[in-house]
Amino acid sequence: MAVLRKDRNTVIGILGGGQLARMSAMQAIQLGFDVAILEKEKKSPAGILTKKEFIGWVDQKKIFDEFIEASDIITLENEFIDYKYLEYIENKGKKVIPDSKTISLIQDKFIQKTTFQNSGIPVPKFLNVNETTTYEFIKSELGSKFVLKSKKMGYDGYGNATVKNKSEFTEALQRLSERHTEIYAEKFVPFVKELAIMVVRTKKEIKTYPIVETIQKNHICHTVIAPARVNEKIIRSVNEIAVEAVRSINGFGIFGIEFFLLEDDSVLVNEIAPRPHNTGHYTIEACTISQFENHIRAVLDLPLGNTELVQPYAVMINLLGKRNGVGVVQNYSEALKSNNVHLHIYGKAESRIGRKMGHITIIGSDLNKILLQAKKIEKQIII
Repeated sequence: MAVLRKDRNTVIGILGGGQLARMSAMQAIQLGFDVAILEKEKKSPAGILTKKEFIGWVDQKKIFDEFIEASDIITLENEFIDYKYLEYIENKGKKVIPDSKTISLIQDKFIQKTTFQNSGIPVPKFLNVNETTTYEFIKSELGSKFVLKSKKMGYDGYGNATVKNKSEFTEALQRLSERHTEIYAEKFVPFVKELAIMVVRTKKEIKTYPIVETIQKNHICHTVIAPARVNEKIIRSVNEIAVEAVRSINGFGIFGIEFFLLEDDSVLVNEIAPRPHNTGHYTIEACTISQFENHIRAVLDLPLGNTELVQPYAVMINLLGKRNGVGVVQNYSEALKSNNVHLHIYGKAESRIGRKMGHITIIGSDLNKILLQAKKIEKQIII
């Protein structure tokens, strides 16, 4: 089945219209392709970039069919769409990258962990939780401190709860069950650093981006440092495990993989995302070819671009909403005062406290200098 059109611009359909779709769409347009966006609301961050904006969702058959018909190939910006909807697209003769089988192994975190464990990929110890599972049993298996997690719909700290006693267990189980009824438990990992890596794969190639160090703020990725300040042994280990993780799910496209680094220099896979990832935003300015361009290239099975850094270091800091209101920067002059800061605003209509509204990136040869500079600028930006 041919994907690249010669009679007109190829149309890449993206399920979702948020910032990841927006930055992917911008790269698709730069390469000369068209994009179609399916999102629940008008004028989404990605939807405003194209005339092929479809308002609705995958459970609305008429609009979903129209979106599929308008697209030559389809990708996604998150893993929360039930893989059966992706099977529906495939049964209509359209390709989805990553495909429905890969997504079926990822979107349920318990299945994801089981798949990795069966492939010999190191993950934290975990177990299933159902209505008969007691606090005492989990404690005996995982220790006195563990984490309860929703199997689906967990991101940015939503769907997770650290448990240290029985009352916390009861409260967390009730709260998480309201979000998603299926829960699992995972051993608490006393990590020394959180690491991440982007892996991009086509039928002919597989490439990795530099390993980065991530720093969280209220369970949301806040700061990314590239490359991570780790030794060569850790770099080799993360690269090898990351590539194997993508192969284990027969994954094609781009994937963000998060790791825990332990005190003995061993690593555990935390989770994998089948899409561009927050920890890869720095690549727009810091790498020869960004994660978003390589995402588009991989979707179309085109040659992949260079993933190396163009400067020794990069720092990316997320701009989280500091107030509730209109999603517009209130002090552009302050935001752009530094002559080497790269500012990205996602075009979300509303800002909420803690919501991802944009990011800044600084690249350079002195890590301490650009890290301090980025922190200072982030504090000054009001959105």
